[in-house]
Amino acid sequence: MTAVSLDALDLAALLCSRVCHDVISPVGAIVNGLEVLEDEDDISMKEFALDLIKKSARQASARLQFSRLAFGAAGSAGAEIDLGDAEQVAKGFIHDDKLSLQWNAERRLLPKNKVKLLLNLILVATNAIPRGGRITVDVDFGTSVAETRIVVSAQGPQARIPVNAQELVAGRSASGEVDAHGIQAFYTGQVARAAGLDVDFSIDGDIVTIKADPVTPESA
Repeated sequence: MTAVSLDALDLAALLCSRVCHDVISPVGAIVNGLEVLEDEDDISMKEFALDLIKKSARQASARLQFSRLAFGAAGSAGAEIDLGDAEQVAKGFIHDDKLSLQWNAERRLLPKNKVKLLLNLILVATNAIPRGGRITVDVDFGTSVAETRIVVSAQGPQARIPVNAQELVAGRSASGEVDAHGIQAFYTGQVARAAGLDVDFSIDGDIVTIKADPVTPESA
């Protein structure tokens, strides 16, 4: 594996591409619904279109709010984020017939990079259970902020560690490059290092566990 070399402009471009990809689908559905309202006279079709518009608008809003916290600046340097806000946007994002979210972290302020990492680990976890299931979030605050530990587990049929996720989170890839498909996992690793946390993956049966522990001298 080769260390990935990516400049700031390419990182920003790839992350923007990722966010746009997540929002295109519900926005496209809103446009389709509006076209139906304009062209159809059938009452049942208009009702269907309105339901589609409402559902898609909620989905687009939830994805944008999630992305704002997971990828955005979220305040000035050194800012803290309320875990209650993170829980709210995560539950809005996970609102799906196939996925459920169990949030076991109490509400308190944490440095923004630790919260951003938590949200990005949730994104990685969704890719671990392509057929759906349950994602569980646990946070151990320890005796100080520096001792904070994050555990995100994904349980579902045919659970597997996402392809190339471990390497990309560690900042490596076979080619030394990263594309729009893998940029989120790569970014997750960058946020983890900025937060002073080391990410580790494991799988046991139908459960994939992703742990973020404080970096120790041995793991640094």
